[in-house]
Amino acid sequence: MGAQQVAERFAELYGGEPEGVWAAPGRVNLIGEHTDYNDGFVMPFALPHRTIAALSRRTDGVLRLHSADIEGGVAQLRLDALAPQSDDDWTAYPAGVVWALREAGHEITGADVHLSSTVPTGAGLSSSAALEVVIALALNDLYELGLQRWQLARLCQRAENVYVGAPTGIMDQTASACCAQGHALFLDTRDLSQQQIPFDLAAEGLRLLVVDTQVKHAHSGGEYGKRRAGCEKGAALLGVDALRDVAFADLDAALERLGDEEEVRRLVRHIVTENHRVERVVALLRAGDTRAIGPVLTEGHASLRDDFRISCPELDLVVDTALAAGALGARMTGGGFGGSAIVLTEATEVDTLTKAVEAAFAAADFTAPRVFEAVPSAGARRLV
Repeated sequence: MGAQQVAERFAELYGGEPEGVWAAPGRVNLIGEHTDYNDGFVMPFALPHRTIAALSRRTDGVLRLHSADIEGGVAQLRLDALAPQSDDDWTAYPAGVVWALREAGHEITGADVHLSSTVPTGAGLSSSAALEVVIALALNDLYELGLQRWQLARLCQRAENVYVGAPTGIMDQTASACCAQGHALFLDTRDLSQQQIPFDLAAEGLRLLVVDTQVKHAHSGGEYGKRRAGCEKGAALLGVDALRDVAFADLDAALERLGDEEEVRRLVRHIVTENHRVERVVALLRAGDTRAIGPVLTEGHASLRDDFRISCPELDLVVDTALAAGALGARMTGGGFGGSAIVLTEATEVDTLTKAVEAAFAAADFTAPRVFEAVPSAGARRLV
């Protein structure tokens, strides 16, 4: 559904034209998984899949929400009744953004909202961040709050952490808010410094495929929180503010200091080596050696599978099948426990790889995967 259709549906629902229409994309993380809540490095890029929102302001303290993608009528919430973890429905994400803005001292007096999205939910492609960022950007514009993109991302993260109750890092919201077309975003999650790294796969005869395994996950589930708590324990045992502060060259010594804390050792090893992998990918892309990032992606999957232990049989099957069929590299992407994998391949091999993965899933009696090309796209913006 495009901007015009979303605006027309808004008018049908609320009896008047919206004041504007905005869009925010989902994202794929090229490399740098679970490093964001450890103050580390990440490298996402925006997808063409996006959430579109039509909005108008209200002055009566009421938030009305409707989604074209979810059954049900218009949800109505009172702003003065918004409270963290009081809502376990999809409305918690936009309501959380309004709550976070008001908590930060911004005078939001209400809104009518209609949403439509093409970002797959539960696929590790940040559908929740796209929803949060599109609301934040629209309210920032309508209420003339003057907030920068990185500030909107911070507020959206707070909405997800505190209001929704999902202990996610800052990467997803920053990617949705700040990515640029044809680039990957090299982001330092400690200070939010950003560098746009050219990532034009088509010009080099390459493609990056996303394979959505159709295995759903939920970040607010306990396993994600356990990994984060384990990383925080590792930092405390090593006497650092965050695992970002453990240099790759010092990893062996750090692991030795952790002694028989085997689970913590595995988590620390993944975070430190993953930060190093991000730096390696950045260096390779800057040198114009895009094909050489393939093995680094594959190393990342092995680390997520064996050390962080957040893969699943479907994700492993994608990676193993793609590599056997000639892919340059492959790994799971996103929070884990399901979701999607990415596959770097020569453009001429897309059909072969796609068929190989589909056949492998059928042979394993798994739900058929959804395979599509990931094209580095623009971040959040106003459409109308």
